[in-house]
Amino acid sequence: MPTGTAQPREAALARWLASLPAGMGLQTDTLRPASDDASFRRYFRIDRAGAGSMIVMDAPPPMEDCRPFMHAAGVLATAGLRVPGIHAADLEQGFLLLDDLGNTTLLAALASADSAATESMYRAAIAALVRMQAASRPGVFAPYDHARLFNELALYPTWYLERQLGVALSTEDREILEQAFDALIANNLAQPQVFVHRDYHSRNLMVAEDAGAAPGVLDFQDAVFGPITYDLVSLLRDAYVDWPEEVEIDRAARYWEAARAAGLSVATDFGEFYRDLEWMGLQRHLKVLGIFSRLHHRDGKDRYLADCPRVLGYVLRTVGRYRELAPLARLIDRFEGRRVSVGHTF
Repeated sequence: MPTGTAQPREAALARWLASLPAGMGLQTDTLRPASDDASFRRYFRIDRAGAGSMIVMDAPPPMEDCRPFMHAAGVLATAGLRVPGIHAADLEQGFLLLDDLGNTTLLAALASADSAATESMYRAAIAALVRMQAASRPGVFAPYDHARLFNELALYPTWYLERQLGVALSTEDREILEQAFDALIANNLAQPQVFVHRDYHSRNLMVAEDAGAAPGVLDFQDAVFGPITYDLVSLLRDAYVDWPEEVEIDRAARYWEAARAAGLSVATDFGEFYRDLEWMGLQRHLKVLGIFSRLHHRDGKDRYLADCPRVLGYVLRTVGRYRELAPLARLIDRFEGRRVSVGHTF
């Protein structure tokens, strides 16, 4: 990244890297983009002389704060997860120098994996999730409380219904949404509370050369203390890849058995546990529809819209399955212009 043509922030990043100890062996002329994400953060890869590469996080203040990332990295590493080590930090400028966990995400690996390798990777991801949850204790992360869950759900009418679909919500529509949101949140908060990554899915898990080895875990800076099914449904009903429901159920059962063996307080009846997972997933997927729409309309990041049909599919499946959600199902039916069956109830 030549400093003569770089934007001011990139020039500042180049100066910071050049100021780090020569013993790190950083080859500053190799700095190149690694990835970006849905926030203001960007990631770069830089080579080390004879020692592979490292990742540089650019998290511009005041939009981003590196401290939650650093805190969560320490907590999750102590819990036994494979997370990037932090080798240098400049909190004032928002720069971190991190371990490089590779460039093969679970999502990328799935493209060429056979069924056995695929299941090995998912079993490894589930084992890592159980390991993290087993280390949970209150007071480490902020609670995933009613206000936070409700504010997330509010993204759905604001950004998806009104901005993306152009729906003019009536007072009655808003009352139906609010009643459904309250029911979802009541279920979510009644679940056992554990460490929650909040984005535990195929784009944030880095696979090892051995498909069955523990995955690298990224993008954990928004971790909270919340419902036990949240990260599992993020993994099983992923916004970026979908599976037949029988596969979801099989993986959910494997998690449920592992969680019980680890002493986690999951429901003793699998049907009850799966219901909790679906209701938690509905909260997440309504939020995700709002977030993806906001990324398009506010931030000019259009690529996430391509995944909205998959996320909507998860929503339609769940609202059509539970009698308590029938008013919400009819509302979505009207907004989406399609029929949502509410005859199959649990």
